[in-house]
Amino acid sequence: AMVCLFHCIYVADALYFEKAILTTMDIVHDGFGFMLLFGDLAWVPFTYTVQARYLVDHPTQLPHWVAAAVFALQTIGYLAFRGSNLQKDRFRRDPNSSQVKHVKYINTKRGTKLMVSGWWGIARHINYTADWLIGLSWCLCCGFNHVIPFFYAIYFGVLLVHRDLRDGEACEHKYGQDWKRYCQIVKYRLIPYLY
Repeated sequence: AMVCLFHCIYVADALYFEKAILTTMDIVHDGFGFMLLFGDLAWVPFTYTVQARYLVDHPTQLPHWVAAAVFALQTIGYLAFRGSNLQKDRFRRDPNSSQVKHVKYINTKRGTKLMVSGWWGIARHINYTADWLIGLSWCLCCGFNHVIPFFYAIYFGVLLVHRDLRDGEACEHKYGQDWKRYCQIVKYRLIPYLY
């Protein structure tokens, strides 16, 4: 039941904050093509439901302390995911808004701004890390008897590291010296103090 609750929260969040999705890399840069079509219609429904399907055939009763830890991980991941994505979306729409005017940034030669405080001062893609924590919490609901429920966390981790590297290269090309300056301020890519 816990994994289904987590899935419902994730879907409800996506629907409620749908306008923020329109400013994401998938929509703005990648555009609509095979990757997005196949991903949204086949891959996402398959990978997001692996844990629920696994639990149908392999019911797992987690000890209360483990369930509480998984719930805490989901909560931390969700709060960081939603907080960072809202901050980014609000800053993109109106950097002078009262909700984000405290956020420090550097001006680029392109005339854009790169955030260097708030969520975005912690890591360059803190939203990716938070999203991965959410996915990991789905997997942990299944216990540790098989690797299949962890397919999503493994796959998603690889995807996010690749996306981070790809985005880093694109930003270095796009911003030049400003990106190097940004990376000196926001040192970590995904995980503070590690990577």
